[in-house]
Amino acid sequence: MTTRLAGGLTVADVQRRTVRTLVVSQAVGAVGVTIGVATASLLARDISGSETMAGLAQTFQVLGTAAAAYGLARVMRRRGRRVGLVAGYLIGATGAVLAVVAGVVDSMAVLLLGALMLGATTAVNNGSRYAATDLATEEHRARALSVVVWATTVGAVAGPNLTGVGASVARSMGVPELTGGFAIGAVVLVVAAGWVWWRLRPDPLLLAQETAGVVPSAGPEPRGRSWSRFAAVVRDVPAVGAAVVAMACTHAAMVTVMIMTPLHMEHGGAHLEVIGFVISIHVLGMFAFSPLVGWAADRFGRSAVLVTGGVVLLVSLALCGLSPQGTSWQIFAGLFLLGLGWSCATVAASTVIADRTPIEARTDVQGTSDMAMALTAAGGGALAGVIVGELGYPALATFAALLAGAVVVAGAVTRRHS
Repeated sequence: MTTRLAGGLTVADVQRRTVRTLVVSQAVGAVGVTIGVATASLLARDISGSETMAGLAQTFQVLGTAAAAYGLARVMRRRGRRVGLVAGYLIGATGAVLAVVAGVVDSMAVLLLGALMLGATTAVNNGSRYAATDLATEEHRARALSVVVWATTVGAVAGPNLTGVGASVARSMGVPELTGGFAIGAVVLVVAAGWVWWRLRPDPLLLAQETAGVVPSAGPEPRGRSWSRFAAVVRDVPAVGAAVVAMACTHAAMVTVMIMTPLHMEHGGAHLEVIGFVISIHVLGMFAFSPLVGWAADRFGRSAVLVTGGVVLLVSLALCGLSPQGTSWQIFAGLFLLGLGWSCATVAASTVIADRTPIEARTDVQGTSDMAMALTAAGGGALAGVIVGELGYPALATFAALLAGAVVVAGAVTRRHS
């Protein structure tokens, strides 16, 4: 007999409504995240006057993602997904406004603060994929997660291609051209926040906790309690620990190469529109095929897809390392496969975490793993500019290949403990 909730809805009804709501918010919010990707490193270079400093904007954004992933997970544990997601979008919108201000006043400090706050939007996108699994059955969990990841395609592909529109907006506002994308991003992030606040009812996490008989704590928890729950799950469930490592290495490999690709292309004379198109191809690989990836993870197993993702990353990095400066087929193919490998590994690893983590520790493990993923990427991003400045872009691809190899190993560990 199907249990009906208030208003005559079933849990399955709420799950379908949740996924539809998250699909829209991801599509809209992704514009705010990605519209500045193609220009962030260039804006940082112009403000700082140093190519070595060009990767700092993305690095601070990733650091912001780490902090927000952990902090918003604690909010979600007590208040649910809806409050946490809306808070993250609004913090990100504020960061986008600060990026515009940074360009106007020519301040690297303001740009880095804006990038730090903008990172909260990435944390929200990451948290949304887990929100899609709160009420999903195990046999459909990877597909539910992957559909929300796929929705990012709409905004993520459009975002980098709006660089020209952003420049026009900037000129009309009387601000530097490279800040126009951030101005557009601030508006769409506020729209995404309003949509989630209106539509994500009932809250999927709170309903899942209620169904499982878990009562969220009413007040602040003792310092370190969230970390303790994460450590306990990783200790008791080795597959979860391996999945956390896989996600961290996957994201670090992708970020380090992606953020320096615009400079690699510009050094060879590639125009801004072409650079934006290559980033769009990369983002297409990240998100467009995720429903197929989710189906494969449900059909053939999470571990098989995770190992496949690591292998695809290795192929992509070989192509990137061989690409000449400017525009080439190697950079197009390499960036596309870099995104596709990220998709396979991230969907599979995220589903392992959703499968194997007890509901009472769900947000703790998810938030802490996303924090670890972001911190690893931040470290790689900080090194990226130095490596390219001292040794060149091929050396950066080689460094990222070491991380991709760790993904393959982690996939084998999840298979052993599945």
